[in-house]
Amino acid sequence: MTDQIRAAQTQRAGQTQGTGHTQARRPRADAERNRIRLLDAATAAFASGQDPVTLEQIARDAEVGIGTLYRHFPTREALVEALYRKELADLCASADDLLEAHAPERALRLWMDRFADYVAAKREMADTLRAVFASGAVTISHARGELTVAVKAILDAGVADGTLRDDVRPEDVVAMVVGILTATSIAGGREQLERMFDLVLDAVRRPGQAAASTSADDLDTC
Repeated sequence: MTDQIRAAQTQRAGQTQGTGHTQARRPRADAERNRIRLLDAATAAFASGQDPVTLEQIARDAEVGIGTLYRHFPTREALVEALYRKELADLCASADDLLEAHAPERALRLWMDRFADYVAAKREMADTLRAVFASGAVTISHARGELTVAVKAILDAGVADGTLRDDVRPEDVVAMVVGILTATSIAGGREQLERMFDLVLDAVRRPGQAAASTSADDLDTC
């Protein structure tokens, strides 16, 4: 009888602890959801072209209180830094996704378009990003390193299937794309950007390889 009582008590204690553990996890799960909603709202706000983008607006768009925003991101710089890291990671990860759906040379061209969209979204937070870089929280060299790894994956796939040159360095491709984006940020517009990206692709394509045709699906991806 005593053993049965002890077993029942142990079971009740375990249930209580399990419930407490679940309750302890719930705020963290809610907090992570709120953080994602804030980053999504910030992405949309900065991409909208509205000036200025306020933290109050981002909190409203995320449907959370301003206090919740400040708990996750105590300053505007902290929010922009988190957004910068997330979007850089997404851009780099997209190289693998594009390779799964397209031939390497087409994947590289589409990745350049995504890079352009990524840079365009940063123009509305340029001043804050400069402060983030100045603080040393993130560095341009680190970003270039991550971009280089993404481009290398595409180039390696192109070398393997014989469509891209084997003497092209990924860091050179990144430097060319960055230079093009810098040169066309004010004048020239998207049409010039597209032409210059095509020239980069021609430069890395293996001699004798014809340009890949563009399908309707490719246009939708752009």
